[in-house]
Amino acid sequence: MHSARFALPLHFEGKKSKMDNRKATLELGTKPVGKLLAQYALPAIVAMTASSLYNMVDSIFIGQGVGALAISGLAITFPFMNLSGAFGAAVGVGSSTMISVRLGQKDYATALNIFGNCVSLNAIIGVVFACISLYFLNPILLFFGASEQTLPYAREYMEIILLGNVVTHMYLGMNAILRAASKPRQAMYATIFTVVLNTLLDPLFIYVFGLGIRGAAIATILSQLTALCWQCRLFSNSSEIIHFERGIYHLKGYIVKTIISIGLSPFFMNTTACLIVIIFNKSLFAYGGDLAVGAYGIVHRISFIFFMVIFGLNQGMQPIAGYNYGAMLFDRMLQVLRYAIIGATVVAIAGWLVSEFLPYYCSRMFTNDTKLISMAEHGLRIANITLPIVGFQVVVTHFFQSIGKAKVSIFLSLSRQLLFLLPVLLVLPHFYQLDGIWLSFPISDVIASLVAFVILWKYLRKLTKHQKLQSNG
Repeated sequence: MHSARFALPLHFEGKKSKMDNRKATLELGTKPVGKLLAQYALPAIVAMTASSLYNMVDSIFIGQGVGALAISGLAITFPFMNLSGAFGAAVGVGSSTMISVRLGQKDYATALNIFGNCVSLNAIIGVVFACISLYFLNPILLFFGASEQTLPYAREYMEIILLGNVVTHMYLGMNAILRAASKPRQAMYATIFTVVLNTLLDPLFIYVFGLGIRGAAIATILSQLTALCWQCRLFSNSSEIIHFERGIYHLKGYIVKTIISIGLSPFFMNTTACLIVIIFNKSLFAYGGDLAVGAYGIVHRISFIFFMVIFGLNQGMQPIAGYNYGAMLFDRMLQVLRYAIIGATVVAIAGWLVSEFLPYYCSRMFTNDTKLISMAEHGLRIANITLPIVGFQVVVTHFFQSIGKAKVSIFLSLSRQLLFLLPVLLVLPHFYQLDGIWLSFPISDVIASLVAFVILWKYLRKLTKHQKLQSNG
């Protein structure tokens, strides 16, 4: 421990800290790309995996503490949560992408203003979404599939979640900014802390206080609020490049427009996912009954684990690709894209191996019902047969989002689910019944991956031509 005589003056410490932060940001353009991707992606992967595990744990506590109908009521809220998350993702991803690019351009003042606008947008959208949703809560839940038995549980849960909607939006937005500001570990700590605290609070509010499904919702919001307080403390440090400061919260037209244009890609991804889940559930019920819906739930849960790893990899790629694109270091930008594609493909192949060779054991984890296990086994094998190529499509979509190519990213994000999956899903079951629903996954995956390949190939050709003109000039 150093004594007071060796301590630096406070103003010098502040300058030194800011210089260190800028140095950390500059590493995005100098440090070996492989090490950078591992540094940024691993915390995101851990955080995403923890979040997916939390969802399972939360469901277990509600099922054990409240009952089977409560589980059904909770399932009804999933599309609602996706819809809310879509708005949060639009602001968070749009803002973090802009900040990464501006940091690459050394435009620290604009990056700070983007942060301020992100805070304001999250506050406004969080309040507006909550107010509208609370007013129309019953009709929305009934549209998502709630029955007279499950509606009370779904309503009790969503009332609390919507009252804390601003907290959720701010928490997720701050985490996205932390990753963009070269602080992936802090973003990971915030997520893991939220998951752990929620897991501890769930039994307390559900069992001890007897609040039932409301208790689970309260635990979720309190956990996010605690993490948000810690995030605010981090951003209160004026020595950081990105920090709270007066005058940055006034919404500026060009910043808001760019945030929204970039954020439309994840927004549409979330909203179309919400729509697809609703249509899937109705189609599965029509051709296979309740067990088919349950089988899809198992297939979705298992696939989701591997997709979470790929999404974490994409989150690690985003600030690196955005920074180097802004700094015009295109070789480094393409290098991180290549590494991300390789990593995502390896993960997707692992998911394919599990789905094709271990479907019984995967399904058996969720149920003892032999018929349901058989249906889930069959669904897993068909739905995930082309999984190895999906990682490529997902990475390419996020790559264009990372470098601010909003229109391309939006098109790619819509292509897999809305443009290809939905039409196939509406047509194929008429000919192949339940198998037609499962086949809609691999068919749409192949088409979407081919489209992504063509678009990336054209972009790389254009970039190569641009680099040659620059070197000749």
